[in-house]
Amino acid sequence: MVADDLLKNQKKMIIISGYVDGESYGLLGPQMAGTIIEDNTPFSCIVIAVTREDDKSVLKKAIGRFFGGSQRIVGFSSLNGRNDLFEFAKELTDEGYLTILAGPQADVDYKGEVDNDKYDHRFKGLSGNFSLALHGPAEQSIHLWKNLDNDRKYETPGLIYRGRKGEIIQNPEKSWDENFLKKIRWDNIYRLRDDSLQKMDVLTGQVLQHIGCPYASQEKDVDIDYPLALNKAGDLTVTIKSRGCSFCDVAVDKGFYGALKLETVITQIKNLPEMHDGRKIPFELINENPLPSLPTLLDSMLDQNIRLSQINLILRADWLVASGKYLRESLKKARFMRVVIVLSSVGFESFDNRILRNLNKGTDLETNIKAIRLMRQMKKEFPFQLAYSKRDGAVHGFIYPTPWDSDEIMKGIHEVISMHNLASDILPEHSIPLIIHHASALANGIREIETREGIRYKRYDSVIGWWQMGDRFVLDQEVQNGN
Repeated sequence: MVADDLLKNQKKMIIISGYVDGESYGLLGPQMAGTIIEDNTPFSCIVIAVTREDDKSVLKKAIGRFFGGSQRIVGFSSLNGRNDLFEFAKELTDEGYLTILAGPQADVDYKGEVDNDKYDHRFKGLSGNFSLALHGPAEQSIHLWKNLDNDRKYETPGLIYRGRKGEIIQNPEKSWDENFLKKIRWDNIYRLRDDSLQKMDVLTGQVLQHIGCPYASQEKDVDIDYPLALNKAGDLTVTIKSRGCSFCDVAVDKGFYGALKLETVITQIKNLPEMHDGRKIPFELINENPLPSLPTLLDSMLDQNIRLSQINLILRADWLVASGKYLRESLKKARFMRVVIVLSSVGFESFDNRILRNLNKGTDLETNIKAIRLMRQMKKEFPFQLAYSKRDGAVHGFIYPTPWDSDEIMKGIHEVISMHNLASDILPEHSIPLIIHHASALANGIREIETREGIRYKRYDSVIGWWQMGDRFVLDQEVQNGN
């Protein structure tokens, strides 16, 4: 239950974030934002993790009880294209709540798709669903909360809002300040249980080491195949500029700010909750290329007597192959420290070179297979220190369906899967359909194809529906459900 003293506080706000039912992981971005707000403004702030299954009418009543007679301010972050949360925000906005869209893609989702004023079918944006938007570091909001009752609030860095004539105005953002990235309250997250907000125990945390992805710092021209339905001969392409993977809207959103100082990372780890045995809870190290610096990080844990339990890593296949020596060195240290290193997600994405090229992965099939062989070999050498299999809870990247799944390509993928027995440990239980966010590099290709061919792909809020059935563009149920 929400504490009585918090309920009595006259200055308070809520951050709502998308969540998966049955899970117990923390939400680094929203929970860190809540911490920054509480430490630097007159507001108390909690985070509510909301699943698709949550009854929004019950949630609204619980939120109403939380605010009581105070001003009702609700931020939304990390929504992952969730239409149910877009609509919930609009409902609250229409009822007089001050609603703020923040987090990844807040700017482009608030403003809408490129040239949406010239093309009726393009995503119009969410400026009608939210009062304001805020893009960039969470500490920018300090100015907003301190000036909420006067016009200086419109000077807030990173703020996006509609002017008097309906025009969208966007203020320049501030750069990241590491001083705000050291502390996070892991006890400020709640879930809707029955009809009340109840505190959730976080069993898996996150530690920020990289902001963005190093691969996103490289922009290049990429020739992308037309979708198969328009490209029977297989010779039609469109050239796009891609910074990072072509489907990655986060690459567009953050690019690559760089690595945080070791001191900042260590402070975050110290701040993690402890398990009953005194070790830190398992955590994901947010760094797309974590292996080269991992031995140094483990040494620092030993030097400062910080007891770890498990480190989860998400990384690219090519960087895994290139960093084999660092993985082995880290596993040797982990053996001494009794720590488990989990390769929780390696971004293979496909086992066909043509699809990998269209995704601009910067890798190839041979590299993916080398990475798998390396993981299997390391598991033999360090059976208790390394986990990588789906049996260990790992979910490796496998994107299917895509717009390019010809019979020939699918036959080749199935042959690779069979030859290397990928179903036993690598393939996830469910693939992820290719999601083309309207601000991704791939979306630029889709818009160019629409112009060339005189067609219109249907938009599903922030997602472009590339899939087809017969002569109609239809919504795939898996995409609709976000599975």
